[in-house]
Formats: sequence, C-alpha cells, structure tokens
Amino acid sequence: MASHEVLQAFVQAATQGSFSAAARKLGKSQSTVSAAVASLEIDLDVVLFDRSSRKPTLTPAGHVLLQRAEQVLEASSRLELAASQLAQGLEPKVTIAMSDTYQSERFELALKAFEQRYPDLELEWLIAECEDLIALVQSGRAQIALIEAQEVYPPDLTRSPVAERTEIALFVAPTHPLTRVENIDPHALQQYRELRLASIISPNETRPSGRVWSAPSFLMLMEMAQLGFGWAELPRWLVERFGNAELVELNVRGWPRSVAVDALWSRQHPPGPAGSWMLSQMLE
Repeated sequence: MASHEVLQAFVQAATQGSFSAAARKLGKSQSTVSAAVASLEIDLDVVLFDRSSRKPTLTPAGHVLLQRAEQVLEASSRLELAASQLAQGLEPKVTIAMSDTYQSERFELALKAFEQRYPDLELEWLIAECEDLIALVQSGRAQIALIEAQEVYPPDLTRSPVAERTEIALFVAPTHPLTRVENIDPHALQQYRELRLASIISPNETRPSGRVWSAPSFLMLMEMAQLGFGWAELPRWLVERFGNAELVELNVRGWPRSVAVDALWSRQHPPGPAGSWMLSQMLE
C-alpha cells in the first residue's frame, strides 16, 4: 500500500502542474517528489504522468487514480483528527434522549453545526418519555435528556430550562363520540377510554383508574387515537406534522396546556466535550 507521503507527492504534482512546484509546496527536493511518483507507478503498475512534454500531464489512468488518492488522503486526515480528539478526551459517542414535548428549530440548527464540528463522531438520538428519560441519564446510557419540566428531580441530576415551550392538547379520531359532545368537562372524558403515557422502567408507578390503554411514546398514542381507541394528550406540533389530518382537537376547559422543557444531565456521568458543546447550543 502506498504511503501517505507518496500519495501526497502524487496529488501535489498533479494539482501544482509540475514536480518542482509540488516539491516547493511540500518542502522537499524535486528528486524526492519524482522518485515518490515513480515508485507509486511501479507499485500500481500504471503510468500516472505523460512525461513526453516539458511539463508532466496526467494520463487518463492518472486522472482516475488522482480522485482515489485524494479520497485516501482525506480519510487519513479525518482518521488523524479523530484520533487526536479522542486522545484529548473527546467522547467517542454522544447520546441525546428526547421527549416529543420538545420541538425546536434551534435543535435542528445545532445538529447541523454538530455535524460540521464533529463529522466523525457518532451521535445517537433516542425518543423516550416520563421516568424513562430520567433513568437513561442516571444510568449513563444518555448524556443529555430533554424532558417535560418536573418539579423535583433526583439529586444526582442537573437541569436547566430551554427557551422553547410546547402545547399539549386533547385529540380523538373524527369518528369518536366525543366529537359530538358540546361541553366537554373532565367528567365527560372519564366516560371514554384514555390513551396515556406509561413508563417502560416503572410501568406500575402510577397505575391509572378507569378505562386506560397506555404506551411509552406520543407517536404510539397518536396512532392509537387515529384508530379510534380513545382520547389522548398529544403535542400539537406532533399532530400537525405527523397526524395526516386524521385527528380532531377537543375543546375542553383548561386545554390546551403550555409545557416547559428542561435539559437534564448527570453529575456522575456528565457530558464530554462534544456533548457539552451540543448542550450549550441548545441552552443559548
């Protein structure tokens, strides 16, 4: 396999237009560059340059292999950068767990900036709700969580409010009997099945009374509501984007309600440099 220095000599000779210009660019002698290119031609058993004129020009094969050589050098550079970042303490992976109560253009912009800043770092994006988000952060499975604001958190967690809020409203399928009720109050809601969020980690922590079906995500609740199985509390933005106009918002006293969102992270498993950078973007 050709060395990094040999490929650099070939690429510079091709892009600079001469071996002497490539030598000046690389800080080497012309003979060193010429020898590197010649050895590459021998190793590949391909003529890369037509040397019949005063200035060497790429052969058709040279044009093809120039692109491949540039790709190898770029990959090598990214490898070196990733290794350097890891050696300096950069985490190899960032996991963000998010409630569907959080929806923000700021987050979308932060993701794009993260991709530019850490192109080779793995980013994992989880969707969870309720106690499941807290458990993911406490266990270190996720470094950051975005959760519907709670009054009290476990003492090992740190929270900071984000600027964005969302609205939760009550929705049913167009064929549901509640769409024909004029004055809907909590008592009227109790006559029909509720579709409620439930934690995977602690499913029995708040066992509901009455007729209830449950699921651990708003998307699953939305699908159940679309099928006519009951009424559900759902983020308005989620219904507008993914509901396909298959749900009706109920006019109930006290609804919709505004929901604040907190960013959450662990004192025992704090975010690394990349996670901290991402967190700062969301809290700006």
